[in-house]
Amino acid sequence: MGAPSLPCFRLEQTFFGFKPEDRVTLHATLFNLIWVGEGRWDWNTIYNMPIFLRQYWIKRLNQINEQAKNQQEQPKKKNKYSKDKIAKPPM
Repeated sequence: MGAPSLPCFRLEQTFFGFKPEDRVTLHATLFNLIWVGEGRWDWNTIYNMPIFLRQYWIKRLNQINEQAKNQQEQPKKKNKYSKDKIAKPPM
């Protein structure tokens, strides 16, 4: 008895894996971690990192960016409400 012919097999994906549309998201996430990490990680390290750890670093880097953004906005708010006016130079 020979091997079953090809039409008898289900050719759909029957195991865990990424769908083609999910690969774009994965690689965008990897790129962003490497870019925002400013070269602290390489591609292989991020790609082989467990998912929960990758998600932790994404959240942590987002927090750091938010803190930096808030610190930059504080002096702007202070100057916005300042009552000091610029005096004209004497002629």
